[in-house]
Amino acid sequence: MRFPTFQSIRQLTSLLLLTLSLGVVASHAQSKVNKTQSGNALSSITESDVKRDLFALGGDHFRGREAGTLDELKASVWIAEQLRAMGLEPAGDDGTYFQFFHIQRTRITETSRLSIGNHPLTHGQDAFILAPAIASVDAPLVFVGKGTPDDLAKADIKGKAVAIEFSGTPPAELSYRRFLFGTMARRAAELIKAGAQAVVWVSNQPAQFYFERWTTGLERGRYDLPGGPNTRVFSQAPTIWLPSSALEWIKQPGQQLTNVVNVESFNYPSVNIVAKVPGTDPKLKNEYVLFSTHQDHDGVRRAVAGDSIWNGADDNATGCAAALAIGRAFAQKPAKRSALIVFHGAEERGLLGSRYYSAHPTVPLESIVAVLNGEMMGRNAPDSAALLGSQLPHRNSLDLVSSAMTANQALTKFKLDTLWDRADHPEGWYFRSDHLPYARLNIPAICFTTLLHPDYHTPKDEPERINVPKLTNMTRWMYLTGWDVANRPQRVRVDEGFKLER
Repeated sequence: MRFPTFQSIRQLTSLLLLTLSLGVVASHAQSKVNKTQSGNALSSITESDVKRDLFALGGDHFRGREAGTLDELKASVWIAEQLRAMGLEPAGDDGTYFQFFHIQRTRITETSRLSIGNHPLTHGQDAFILAPAIASVDAPLVFVGKGTPDDLAKADIKGKAVAIEFSGTPPAELSYRRFLFGTMARRAAELIKAGAQAVVWVSNQPAQFYFERWTTGLERGRYDLPGGPNTRVFSQAPTIWLPSSALEWIKQPGQQLTNVVNVESFNYPSVNIVAKVPGTDPKLKNEYVLFSTHQDHDGVRRAVAGDSIWNGADDNATGCAAALAIGRAFAQKPAKRSALIVFHGAEERGLLGSRYYSAHPTVPLESIVAVLNGEMMGRNAPDSAALLGSQLPHRNSLDLVSSAMTANQALTKFKLDTLWDRADHPEGWYFRSDHLPYARLNIPAICFTTLLHPDYHTPKDEPERINVPKLTNMTRWMYLTGWDVANRPQRVRVDEGFKLER
């Protein structure tokens, strides 16, 4: 896929931005008509609106909204048009709804070479190199079975390339994917420290499932904001992953591994979408309750069961549909404080949009009272949900959490899962969504989610699989919490001594 340049995207959107701006004044005038309504606008959050926006954004039309592609841009313009139509003011850069930023991508070049014995292997097809790092290895290969202590005791691995068959079972609370990648990285580091020149993993049958479906991310390489830690090009003994079919020939003695890896790094743009509804209180309108989500997903990748569009309906068209509904409710009935809606780009690349916006906010950082983040809000049991940031050490505002708990008790009555927010949960879910950069800046922050499911990051994450009534209730819960925070006399406070475990 060819990625657009920053300049070409600016040119492409110039006419669209003009079109969006023309309707702002009329829309604002219409929104003022609703300011005299009493109470909140909870009744404006309807299943029909949520479903419409979910299917529009999470369907095939936007092709999975991969960060840095025209698909993400088109989806972002569509979101901005919805915000304009419902009367929200632009709050991005230069009087627009947009805040552009650059992604830096580092990947293995097509000139890299890999062979084992008489088997030439191509990265991204029949083998995957786990990290885009410079490497040059020419070493004899030794097969150590499943790498048990007995297997390793019988082998001389110093100065060799070590081939090992993957094995093991994850603990019940850890997904196999994270167990797989974590185990390969940890054990490879141990073997390299013991003298191995390279480590070659061969899939067992459970790992083969992920070799076929999850390796598209390895093809793409690493991402970061320019100058970030994942942009560094370094030398490293390679870790290579092979399919289960390689087990038949990898055991043959006397084979040589030759691996020459080169990497390249380049920049291209992504975008945040930012809109606001000004508050009604002369003083408090200068403070903001930020409703956060992300619009990107995985885009078009290797087909699974004939489907190459990784839609990301739950991750995170559900959060986007919720944010649009919340924006619509605030437009109909503004609160005392201003509502700020931010759709973050490139979340799937390492929370890049939220990291960029929290470092370059379009409103004074100290004016952001709280961040309410919506992430994957429409799957699993109808009455279950989770609130990340609700317990120590992740909780940074008892006031904010109490508001959310009160809203849930009064309205939605979800049974709240507390395991996934624990510091010892192996998935580390708290650290994987857009509330995190704000929490690190000591801004009160929580995340509304219904947690992982088997379709996570697969082409099966489609709108038809979303529980729309549940998503609507999650949206109402998030809105009612934000409405309370936006109208209370005093700001929600940051807990004294807040410190994350990592």
